[in-house]
Amino acid sequence: MALRTLASKNALSFALGGAARPSAASARGVTTVALPDLSYDFGALEPAISGEIMRLHHQKHHATYVANYNKALEQLDAAVAKGDASAVVQLQGAIKFNGGGHVNHSIFWKNLKPISEGGGEPPHGKLGWAIDEDFGSFEALVKRMNAEGAALQGSGWVWLALDKEAKKLSVETTANQDPLVTKGASLVPLLGIDVWEHAYYLQYKNVRPDYLNNIWKVMNWKYAGEVYENVLA
Repeated sequence: MALRTLASKNALSFALGGAARPSAASARGVTTVALPDLSYDFGALEPAISGEIMRLHHQKHHATYVANYNKALEQLDAAVAKGDASAVVQLQGAIKFNGGGHVNHSIFWKNLKPISEGGGEPPHGKLGWAIDEDFGSFEALVKRMNAEGAALQGSGWVWLALDKEAKKLSVETTANQDPLVTKGASLVPLLGIDVWEHAYYLQYKNVRPDYLNNIWKVMNWKYAGEVYENVLA
């Protein structure tokens, strides 16, 4: 993800999803995040995901998480400078929610790929073998993730995770914009599916299972396989 450095001296670091977000303690300023570019056009995932949804999802929702996260970091920097412990504690919720929204969506965009570029092609190689071993088959994994995503109450995410210590795959869900790391420090996200209504409602209305069935047509398994192999290398 792109980073815009404002200052970074005598930094106070906050870990979110494995990425440090330093805030300067003496040279005032913070290290903020920027909205990442997509590697494909908004309409490139149609008909699985409409161009209108992709444009609003990226340009409005993700952009809002970025703006609010950066604002919270700047407020945190000021609170630390003043020694205002109450304000520091109060800001943690905004940092977790908006920072998590940025982390999760930055992964989500990489998890998707146009069909013309290989999106939807099932996993091969080491990840493919691991899926067969841990879930019985690729079809069983898809069925499990669809069921978990459909059953998740309210808003959140369903993940294909790698436990890098146990070297096992698992399906996990997180509420709201909680990043996967909140479920366990050893969990690495390979695929994440956004099941907030803003990810599908304009196209699929309230039928979340249809969205979950169709998103696999544009899933970027090559990216997931690369992450899997890099973590276990």
